Amino acid sequence: MDYRQEFERMMQTQTSIALATVADGAPNVRIVNFYYDAELRTLYFSTFSDNLKVAELQKNPHIAFTTIAEKGEEHVRVKEGTARISSVEIENIKSKFLTKLPDYIMSIPDVLPALILFEVTFEQAEVVLDFEHMDTVRL
Repeated sequence: MDYRQEFERMMQTQTSIALATVADGAPNVRIVNFYYDAELRTLYFSTFSDNLKVAELQKNPHIAFTTIAEKGEEHVRVKEGTARISSVEIENIKSKFLTKLPDYIMSIPDVLPALILFEVTFEQAEVVLDFEHMDTVRL
């Protein structure tokens, strides 16, 4: 089984993650849509600039996430990621989000200026196909 290949497949086909942040010692989890750039090994998500997660990530950039399984138990889980405001212009990555998520909020022109793009980097991920087939991959 090629778990690295399975990682890449899931990151390209799954559309949402449960993103966990920590602020003031308490965890906070929410669902966000994402785009993964395999070449840069970077996950991107956007949020409104006045959203609570922006303040949480500015206080503590350490995150964890799990992709949301679209069938069975298949998912990717990252325990040690770092999120920061991206230096990539949101306009430059918008088409990649919309290819993956045609109805994504970036398709509304008036909304785009209110969004902040975050990038998440990580060195390893757990790949779970089912409860008998799982492994950790290093990026």
